[in-house]
Amino acid sequence: MDEYSSGVGVLDKAALVLAALETGPASLANLVQTTGLARPTAHRLARALEHHRFVARDLHGRFILGPRLAELASAAGEDRLLAASGPILARLRDITGESAQLYRRQGESRVCVATAERPTGLRDTIPVGSLMSMDAGSAAQILLAWEDSDKIRRSLAHSSFSAVTLAAVRKRGWAQSVGEREQGIASVSAAVRSPSDKVIAAVSVSGPIGRLSRQPGRIHAPAVIAAGERLSEVLRRTAE
Repeated sequence: MDEYSSGVGVLDKAALVLAALETGPASLANLVQTTGLARPTAHRLARALEHHRFVARDLHGRFILGPRLAELASAAGEDRLLAASGPILARLRDITGESAQLYRRQGESRVCVATAERPTGLRDTIPVGSLMSMDAGSAAQILLAWEDSDKIRRSLAHSSFSAVTLAAVRKRGWAQSVGEREQGIASVSAAVRSPSDKVIAAVSVSGPIGRLSRQPGRIHAPAVIAAGERLSEVLRRTAE
């Protein structure tokens, strides 16, 4: 038996489909090429996995990893980041007076995986599960800044920010945007790192430019960086 085979063919093929989506969105043609499966087989498995929410579709109809995977990981207690994010985001919200969010990259997009809303007044938070582009916003800058140079170059072709912006992000450890993703909204973001020091998420605060100003990093960068460092430390401790 092949070392990569469990002996249950349909499960092995489904695992191939999921593994192919780990690197980002894929069309059916991409799945066929990556997995080596026949086109009808790849299509049938992808649709079946979509039915059970292990696979979903992006705005272009491409296959992506679905929400059921995150739900199972959370239920099993394996998603330490999400488990730790609640009180840390709430503290960040209370310190800054602004809505706080946690983003992860999902292929060529980013998804909001946790939030802490302002308790009163206008709510500027992003709903959990919201899928956004990697082309604009301070969280996108953080999630892209430490990628390899080829990936950065490809992404910058359609971005609202530049290589100079990302270089500044890497140097100071935080990012800001003012009306970059949405008119009238500003945000500040910092990195969350895995125990191996890889950037795996971005923690942010966002709100109206009238409150955050046109230099929101000057006001909120220290608190946002501290929140990112606390989340990173939780991941390091639980990995030991």
